[in-house]
Amino acid sequence: MIACRTIAVANQKGGVAKTTTVASLGAALAELGRRVLVVDLDPQACLTFSLGLDPDAVELSVHDVLLGRVSASMAVQATADGVDLLPSTIELAGCEAMLLTRTGREYTLRLALEDVADSYDVVLLDCAPSLGVLTLNALTAADQVLVPLQCETLSHRGVGQLLDTVHDVQRLTNRGLQVLGVLPTLFDSRTTHAREVLADVSSRYGLDVIEPPIAKSVRFAEAPARGRSILQTAGRTPGAAAYRALARRIAGMAEPVPARAAALGDEVIDLTNANEAVST
Repeated sequence: MIACRTIAVANQKGGVAKTTTVASLGAALAELGRRVLVVDLDPQACLTFSLGLDPDAVELSVHDVLLGRVSASMAVQATADGVDLLPSTIELAGCEAMLLTRTGREYTLRLALEDVADSYDVVLLDCAPSLGVLTLNALTAADQVLVPLQCETLSHRGVGQLLDTVHDVQRLTNRGLQVLGVLPTLFDSRTTHAREVLADVSSRYGLDVIEPPIAKSVRFAEAPARGRSILQTAGRTPGAAAYRALARRIAGMAEPVPARAAALGDEVIDLTNANEAVST
């Protein structure tokens, strides 16, 4: 049996495709036969909505799990993308304040996930765009952290703050936490600025840059409206191919195509040739 691997997808800046990455990567791993649980740790519940659930109609959520009202297994729901989801609701916004008064609050999620660890090969944690208690819980529960990075200056500035938090977590609550790397999202290789930001992040922080980058595409914005990931709504696009390549890397499978290309049937397409509108 494969030991369960927990990956936190984190960046305190919003709009960098954290939720898109969790939904798409989870679906891609499920295609490879992995048993996947995705956890929505954002009170906005975008992941929950993106995978076809109405957050307003969810009866049991991660909020109830973190407060100890129910076990994680009781709140998990199946989705059409082949992954299981621990959903979120707006109630999660008040959970952070409640956890602040609790001893060992950083370990709450880690302990809750022990209830379902034997049922999954991979757990993906969709973190809120902040460095609060919920994100600290995710980093404490995770084996690795993946950092989606929109290649622009404002997004780049937040990486250092996130890494400071990661170092604190490594020192205080999770010595085994590793940084999986930076995943370029909303990437447009035609701009010098995007390439310069990516190069600076790699050299400044010594982080691995995961390829292929996720190119800008309106297809990512269209998928949530149908309650599915891009692998189901536009599975033969560069974006879907890029997440499949990332899934193969995480699953430890050999990459079948060059780093900046993806197979599309018998055709190989260049991921940097994306001319569609930017959207998250």
